[in-house]
Parts: sequence; structure tokens; C-alpha cells
Amino acid sequence: MVELFNPVLGNSIVAAATFFLIPTLGEIYAERSGILNLGIEGMVIASAAGSYAFAFITNNVYLGILFGILLGGVLASAHAIITVTFNRNQIVSGIGLTILGTGLSGFLGRDVIGKAFDGLEKIPIPLLSDIPTIGPIFFNHSILVYLSYLLVPLLWFILFKTRVGILIRTVGENPSAAYNQGVKVRLIRYCCVIFGGMCAGLGGAYLSLSWLNFWAEGMTQGRGWIVIALVVVALWNPLGALFGSYLFGSFDVLQFSFQHLTIPIIFPEGIPAAALKMMPPLSTILFLAIWAIILSQQKVKSIVGAPTALAVPFED
Repeated sequence: MVELFNPVLGNSIVAAATFFLIPTLGEIYAERSGILNLGIEGMVIASAAGSYAFAFITNNVYLGILFGILLGGVLASAHAIITVTFNRNQIVSGIGLTILGTGLSGFLGRDVIGKAFDGLEKIPIPLLSDIPTIGPIFFNHSILVYLSYLLVPLLWFILFKTRVGILIRTVGENPSAAYNQGVKVRLIRYCCVIFGGMCAGLGGAYLSLSWLNFWAEGMTQGRGWIVIALVVVALWNPLGALFGSYLFGSFDVLQFSFQHLTIPIIFPEGIPAAALKMMPPLSTILFLAIWAIILSQQKVKSIVGAPTALAVPFED
């Protein structure tokens, strides 16, 4: 039986959830402004490779993280130019960005495959890390995990309690009305898309320099696509992203805990590892199906507040 409150297991879940959480927060801002970016997987994997390689070359983990953030921002800028300036199809651009990022990751990481590098250290927070059960789970991580704790309330407050957040949401709901009121729609969308890319870049840097501490081709294993689904599950809300990321982080970590379970006729000798690897994407599909049914109700749509102009080109 899985011990849900095992400190070691809980610590691993928090570490996995952080990888999902940081890019999801950035994509929420991009989609709230009306731009869908399906290139998360490409930006994450390219940044994971680039940040690890740069950290290895400079022997400085923080320079590696900075490089990953900047690389994510640059790749997102290309998506913004195509979709915001030239109003081209956001889905096609995003898929193209994923292909580009995947190829770029192979180029950037080719010389550091299998090479060891000490990433970010775990920094136990005094007093808090000594709290029974909770302390070892939440307060014995790298600085990027603690940063994610701060980003959730900060980004929620900006999005829902400030004028900047009002402008972002207005541009995502009715860009034409916002433009007629003097709002710089394209500028806001550019900023949100680039911010989303930088968060994806930070997520990639976290993957290779904090969570897993190595680089190997294809190491994201499609987790970037789960981020796209998490934005919907989170209802485009940073607080919802926290819940969804920890839920899917649990799936990611717990999948192999069920390897010894037997299912008569189907898996009499235990569930194969290949089948368990399907658990996160299958759970994603299940959640999306459930949400699709829920969001099909018009009353629910108005309560949830999904961006009306999402993926809709804006002509000024």
C-alpha cells in the first residue's frame, strides 16, 4: 500500500509538481491574454538542454538557469511575432515551436549527455523543515521550489486584484473593446506570451538542474503537453494551477508504486512499467473529458470565465 504521508514520497511529489506548476502559471497568463501556445513542450525541453549545457560550460548553476529562462523567452517571442504581429494560426505556430524546440534540445545538449554536474542544492528552511511530516515534505527543497510557493499567490493577486490583471483579462475577453478604450492589445499579448515562455524556460531549467540533475534526450517524456491540459483543469487560475500540478505530480511519482499490484487476467504478474508510464497522459485525457462535459454548461462557462478570445486573431 502506498504511504501517502511518507515524507520521502511526499518530498518527491512536491518536486515533481513544481515542474508542472511553473510553466502552467506562465501559460495561464498567455491564454488569459488570448494567445494559445502549444509550444510548451518544445520550450521546456530546449531550455532543459540549454540550461544544463550552459551551467556545465560556465560551472555556474545560476547562469544556467538564467540561460534557460532567456531561451524560453526567445522561443516564445517567435511565437508572439507569428501569432500577434502577423495573426497566423496559433495552433500551427505552437506545434512548429515544439518541433523546433525538440530539435534544438538535441543540438544544445549533445555534448553533455551523461555528464555529471551538481545542480541546485536542497536548502532546508530553519524551524519549518523540523515540523513533523510537513517539514520534510514542503521545506527541504531547492530555491526554485520555494519560488513556486511565492509565485502562486503573487500571480493570482496580479491577475485578479490589480489594474494590470484587469487589462490582461479584458484583452483575452474582448480585445476590440479594449483597443477602442486605448489599451495596447498587442503589447499586452506580447508581454504575456514572453512571460509564459520564460516560465517554461524556468521549468526546463528546474527539470535538468534541480529535479533530475542530468540531461538526456527526450527527458521531458511529453510532460510539456500535460501543462497545456493543466491550464484548462486549473480554470485559468493560478490557485487552480497549484491544485492541478500537485495532483498530476502525484500521478507522475506514484505510477511506479503500483507496479507490484496484480489485476486478474489482465496483469496477473503485476502491472508492467510501460503501462504505468501511460498513467499521467491517460489521467490528463480523463480530466479533460470530465471538464469538457462540465464546461459545456453555459452557466458554468460564465462562472469559470474561460477567455472568450482565446486563439482568435485580433485585427485593429
